[in-house]
Amino acid sequence: MTRPTGTWNSAYDDDTAPWVIGAPQPAIVELERAGRITGRVLDPGCGAGEHTILLTRLGYDVRGIDMSTSAVAHARANAAAQGVSHATFEVADVLTLGDRPDFAGAPAGSAPAFDTIVDSALFHVFRTEDEARAAYVRSLHAICKPGGTVHVLALSDAESGFGPRISDTLIRHSFRDGWTVEDLVPTRYRGRITDAVAHEAAHLQVSESGQVDAAAWLARIRRH
Repeated sequence: MTRPTGTWNSAYDDDTAPWVIGAPQPAIVELERAGRITGRVLDPGCGAGEHTILLTRLGYDVRGIDMSTSAVAHARANAAAQGVSHATFEVADVLTLGDRPDFAGAPAGSAPAFDTIVDSALFHVFRTEDEARAAYVRSLHAICKPGGTVHVLALSDAESGFGPRISDTLIRHSFRDGWTVEDLVPTRYRGRITDAVAHEAAHLQVSESGQVDAAAWLARIRRH
């Protein structure tokens, strides 16, 4: 099973989340600069809200969601501190978005809600949970418009270290029915070394600021 909500809440309440780096992921910033983010955008597992804040500031219609109430509270406070208080955040379960008309299209039979979905370090959480991972992919399919794009930034098993790490094969296998994986390349994911992951990152090159760039995958996946 994925970790209970209380575990995720604690990561924000105790400031132990290694993925909270105080800035958007460089790989996501480059995606936007390359013109790969278009239309209405969903940021699932938004965490501290850095990507929703970035895209809102740039003029995108974007919605950040997270199952953690503490994450959403943190994101809203973060947005206000950065002068982007109009950024939109909501507590929501990513596994059941297809059941919600405001995500999947309302009234019944209308188009799904999102042109682009930016998954930064959420998909890999389901690495050992076939049922939850399949439910997540179905949920994405229900809310992504035909021809729309899902970008997945996930930690790679090309190296050991902190966090859940997955293979490129798992990404391709998961996005088979109803999808085309158009691109899947190695990249880097930036994290910070907190006490919670220090023992897993001892062999990695850590900057003076306590951050590390870990091996990752970046996939571009088109919905049929």
